[in-house]
Amino acid sequence: MIYVIGIGPGGIKYFTAEAVEAIHDCEFIAGYEKYIKLVQKYFPDKKFMSYSMRQELERCKDVLNIALDQKINIGLISGGDPDIYGMASPILELAKNFKELEIKIIPGLTAANTAAAILGAPLSNDFAVISLSDLLTSWDVIEKRIKAACEGDFVICFYNPGSNTRRENFKRACEIMLIHKNKNTPAGIVKNISREGQEFKITTLDEIKNYEPKMNETIIIGNSFSYIHDDKFITPRGYKI
Repeated sequence: MIYVIGIGPGGIKYFTAEAVEAIHDCEFIAGYEKYIKLVQKYFPDKKFMSYSMRQELERCKDVLNIALDQKINIGLISGGDPDIYGMASPILELAKNFKELEIKIIPGLTAANTAAAILGAPLSNDFAVISLSDLLTSWDVIEKRIKAACEGDFVICFYNPGSNTRRENFKRACEIMLIHKNKNTPAGIVKNISREGQEFKITTLDEIKNYEPKMNETIIIGNSFSYIHDDKFITPRGYKI
């Protein structure tokens, strides 16, 4: 059995009971080195395999080979939820020809949910989640998605908003949004979600347009009904209150 386990944005704090049970059931746990550090001390009896950034396919192939050769239960941990920019898709694609393998996806809590809880209630109506990383998706496609989300008046949650090599992507995203959204649209930034050094800020789209975000931040931009009250970012569900 291969378990693909979501560990939430902050590690053990957001493990589900199902995730804990799955880890206890595994002999090996593989994952990105930063995620391994978040969980390793809580499961000292397990064997861990740690990987660097951009070694997603390598870790999936290793997990598949170990499961096939050794006939043991092995876990592949994924930050947040495995199905949201996580490890569920690549391992299922690589395993298409191995019908004898059983793979179980264990859901986790994605960054959008925890960022929203920190900011208030910005995701209480329809929203879109868009990654600004153009490593695996072309920027032309990302632009189309941002424009479509704006035209549909979705709240937009941005993952991977910036890095040392992607300094302009968020600025370009703001330029698109300012064509379609009011400049006073609420905006929220959450850094290091549920980890040491967590910070957050609630501001507006106009004020955030020149901000240079990092990879460890999640940014939420409201819709035309969103507002700020008592330092809370709120998107109405639609009830008459």
